[in-house]
Amino acid sequence: MEITNWDSVLQFASGNMDLNLQEHDFSEYSTSSSTPNLQVPTPPHSTDGGGSPVCDDPSDHNVLVSISTTFYPGANLHSLPPDLALLSSDSVFFYVHSHIILAVSDNSFLSLIPTSSSKEHSNNMVIHVPELSPVLNIILHIIYDKSCSHYSPSLETLSAAVNRLPSYGIDSKSRITPSTPIHTLLLSHAPLSPLEVYTLAAKHDLYDLAVPTSSHLLSFQLSTITDDIAEAIGPKYLRRMFFLHIGRSEALKRILLQPPHPHAPTPWCDFTNQKTLTRAWALASAYLAWDARPDISTGFLEAALAPLAEHLSCDLCKQGLNDRIKNLIVQWSVVKRTI
Repeated sequence: MEITNWDSVLQFASGNMDLNLQEHDFSEYSTSSSTPNLQVPTPPHSTDGGGSPVCDDPSDHNVLVSISTTFYPGANLHSLPPDLALLSSDSVFFYVHSHIILAVSDNSFLSLIPTSSSKEHSNNMVIHVPELSPVLNIILHIIYDKSCSHYSPSLETLSAAVNRLPSYGIDSKSRITPSTPIHTLLLSHAPLSPLEVYTLAAKHDLYDLAVPTSSHLLSFQLSTITDDIAEAIGPKYLRRMFFLHIGRSEALKRILLQPPHPHAPTPWCDFTNQKTLTRAWALASAYLAWDARPDISTGFLEAALAPLAEHLSCDLCKQGLNDRIKNLIVQWSVVKRTI
């Protein structure tokens, strides 16, 4: 729908109608089509039959429209004023710059935005976008490289937005990098939802996001992976996750294998007496190796092995045990924790 200027979108006075402008802050996100539509002042009726949605109350003739609190005409997101209005499927307006969107999209934003060859037709247009406002809001924040964390979007909404990027010709790998706000926001969900974040990263080959997220998957039971989860992650990143778990478990077994180094024989503790410590270490390490979990902590290892000293009467043996435990903890702490 072509509009001569943004004033006709932001201001409307016709006859006895009153227009009350409000803004949509997206404080509550939902990807469900049943999301209640927050009503805010809306543009006037269009004369071409393809106008913006208008909600008329027959009692007071108020006209309401929803407008993004980030992407509105006076937002100063760029030195130039916006030349395009995007209308989400739940009737929220987003005022954007067509050249910024076209610069990151290789299909003219799902072929919705006119190219430069027909630029004269794109000025002051309203284009309908088949996305709910929470999802479209995140997509635009990604395009503009701005943080949307103040909206507190759910991981479900973030995932929906990221999954829709390819449809709009936007390369996920180039837009979601460690230096971008969306990367930081997605990573903040990793401690509580590591599998979901890792799956999203795997789907779009976001290696820099998958690596730090994988450290939160060390306690995940690989046996619980279903066919659907495996298919969603894909063979490449699923293999990396399996190798991470298996590699750490095998590394722990190797570290535990070597018993404390024996000390020189003394009148009260010869090599025969020191075999007591060797046998005790072998039993304790076998117990730990049997259930060598990739997420086992250094504190747990120390708590399991330190009590062996209680059964030793030789101070040199005790010192040798303490040195071995310290060395084991150092070795375990440097084993790779990510894919």
